[in-house]
Amino acid sequence: MTDTLPPLEQGPGDDPPPDYRLHTRESPVTAPWAPIYTRAVAGAPSLALRVRAAHANGRGLLHGGVLSTLADNAMGLAVAAAERGLTGLVTVSLSLDFIGAVRLGQWLEVVPVLVRATRGLAFTEARATADGEACARASAVFRVLREAGGTP
Repeated sequence: MTDTLPPLEQGPGDDPPPDYRLHTRESPVTAPWAPIYTRAVAGAPSLALRVRAAHANGRGLLHGGVLSTLADNAMGLAVAAAERGLTGLVTVSLSLDFIGAVRLGQWLEVVPVLVRATRGLAFTEARATADGEACARASAVFRVLREAGGTP
């Protein structure tokens, strides 16, 4: 018996909503997923994209690794937006609960929140939606790297 998978079809064009702008901070991991968009939500930058074949698994659904990476990036950006004197962040812990499937063509957005920051750690949460419907929730702890003499 052979498991036949549906063909991966390209979804509609990016067509970002009007309040989004291109996210220009690129990394080697996320570059193949471009374009990625951003907007400020309660002072923290969200990350969003139109789900395309490049983001999909063999079943034609958003790959969990793409969602995990976007959540990790968005939560790190929330820390960077709120904290001064950072030289970097290192993910210490990342947890993600998948709530629903995300299909090609859907608008995916990850909205992060900085829950608390101490001198050396930052605690964050994020909610992910696909076309406005919850698809995942995440939390992460980051080790905060600061400049010498940086303030907590």
